[in-house]
Amino acid sequence: MDELLYLVHRIPYPPNKGDKIRSFHLLKHLAQSYKVHVGAFVDDPDDWRYAEALAQLAGGEIKLLPLNSRMATFKSAVGLLTGEPLTIPYYRDRRMQAWVGAMLATRPIHHAVVYSSSMAQYLMNRPALRRVIDFVDIDSDKWRQYADKKSWPLCMVYRRESRKLFGYEQRVTRTFDAACFVSDAEANLFQQLAPDCAGKVFSCSNGVDTEYFSPENAGASPYPPGVRAIVFTGAMDYWANADAVAWFAKEVFPAIRSAYPDVAFYIVGARPSVEVQALAKEPNIVVTGSVPDTRPYIAHAALAVAPLRIARGIQNKVLEAMAMAKPTIVSPEALEGIRAEPKQELLLAADAQAFAALSRQLLLQPAPEIGIAARKRVVADYGWDAHLARFDARLQGKPDSLEPRKAAA
Repeated sequence: MDELLYLVHRIPYPPNKGDKIRSFHLLKHLAQSYKVHVGAFVDDPDDWRYAEALAQLAGGEIKLLPLNSRMATFKSAVGLLTGEPLTIPYYRDRRMQAWVGAMLATRPIHHAVVYSSSMAQYLMNRPALRRVIDFVDIDSDKWRQYADKKSWPLCMVYRRESRKLFGYEQRVTRTFDAACFVSDAEANLFQQLAPDCAGKVFSCSNGVDTEYFSPENAGASPYPPGVRAIVFTGAMDYWANADAVAWFAKEVFPAIRSAYPDVAFYIVGARPSVEVQALAKEPNIVVTGSVPDTRPYIAHAALAVAPLRIARGIQNKVLEAMAMAKPTIVSPEALEGIRAEPKQELLLAADAQAFAALSRQLLLQPAPEIGIAARKRVVADYGWDAHLARFDARLQGKPDSLEPRKAAA
């Protein structure tokens, strides 16, 4: 079996949050054809217990290094002196570089996959390898969105990061053999921003395990009797998620609760920030923290919401709610990249008034037909294997017919 090097900024196991879901399924797919050697960082102490399971899945050698966020943040400040994006020194580690060098010197490795721009630094000077990077999103544009939401001086830091990181994303794409993004829209935007890189760009959508995320796996209700729940799921230490639930709790939920006193807003996800935890002080708002299984929270809710105001790529939380046949209300940002028909397979709300009105409408008149149509869409269009076949082609140097679909003029 051929051997492959897979570098990931966060241990790709277990698949319990957005980036780890994608990196896990990519690893699972690659391991069908390659002995995969994985180098990754561990930023959650609880994840060390999955090292053995990761090794069994990959089939090759595993190099896991701890990532201390405080130390990494200090290291990232070096970028201000060197002119680098701050995220590059954040993930720079001599031990990882040494391991990569040793693996390439001693193993018959001819292919490499890098997950996220921050890990590309370990293979920038390895032209003998067939290298494919999964950017997933245009992270530089996400920093631009952050800058638009922040006040001085953070807005200046974030604008600098957006500018520097975009330059780095271009350099990586020129150096590597192919660059992947999570949707046609994301790939097309990068092609427009960096036209000289267009020939190397392709898209590979996220998928959903539709057998796992199925209404048949609803489990027992986690909600108290008599409570109708509106649910949001996601990693709650991620600023875009924290911003979304804070906005919904303050700008949308009061108008819903005034009409339906029995409704509760459940924020379901690990590591809630201090700001998110504070929301639990408000009437009928529950912050769960980490839960063993999000499916019962989705299945037994009256509806799911994804009120993201900052987003890039495809939102797994939306696909998972749709797969569970749950009527879901999304912002335009959360819908981006997802092939679904508003009003038929989900509901689209552009502002607080629309979110409140649609939520009240679903509480008054549940619309199971929307959830049924949503699941059909996910089953038809979002299986992992069909999408990940694009990676196989690029790793083998076969780009024909795999270009992202061009947006209509």
